[in-house]
Amino acid sequence: MQTVDYTRLGLRAGDYVLDLGCGEGRHAITAHVDRDVHAFGVDLCMDDLQTTLEKFEPLAEHASEEAGFALSCANALELPFADNTFDKVICSEVLEHIEDWRGVLAEIERVLKPGGSFCASVPRTWPEKICWAFSSEYHEVKGGHLRIFDARELRSEIESHGFRSYYRHWAHALHTPFWWLKCMFWDTRDSNPVIRQYHKLLVWDIIDQPWLTQATEKALNPLMGKSVVMYFHKEKPA
Repeated sequence: MQTVDYTRLGLRAGDYVLDLGCGEGRHAITAHVDRDVHAFGVDLCMDDLQTTLEKFEPLAEHASEEAGFALSCANALELPFADNTFDKVICSEVLEHIEDWRGVLAEIERVLKPGGSFCASVPRTWPEKICWAFSSEYHEVKGGHLRIFDARELRSEIESHGFRSYYRHWAHALHTPFWWLKCMFWDTRDSNPVIRQYHKLLVWDIIDQPWLTQATEKALNPLMGKSVVMYFHKEKPA
């Protein structure tokens, strides 16, 4: 499931790309394999990094031999990279999990080259509020969501760190009702027949990408996309 639009981010072969909070590697892997970039995935969870490696290995042969792929278990507040290392930074569905999210933005600004591009995505405000209203367990689990962002306020905060916003879109509208259902029936979410059928629909959409679900999601994203996705350039020194 890809949240970031690589064309909007401006990925080019040979770019050095950081996927911060990479999870199981959905962006790090696809960026490396599809766009021939040097991809660096960073996460605190070793299990997720191991899963990323397992997913990557059968796909490695399809990537350019000149492009590198690396993973690191590191704190987003103390990244093990020099200043101005990366051409692009992706931070997708991460900031809502971190207490000192402004500190993470400062680290992103530090490691991104002047003129480089940064993509941040977080859960959209109103669908997320409904999830919280239906279930406290949804966000009060270990590693869960600590806050609900207002997109305009988040954009302003990112811009205060030396970035300039240039594009925004929404993503994953078909996932919004799925998460509402899971929150409504939290205790039986793994066995509920409606949720299980809906999950099959989402898997079909992700794997086969049929025109029906793809067109439906594209039409619904501006109204009820679960994620808001924002793109920024790091300002160059005057």
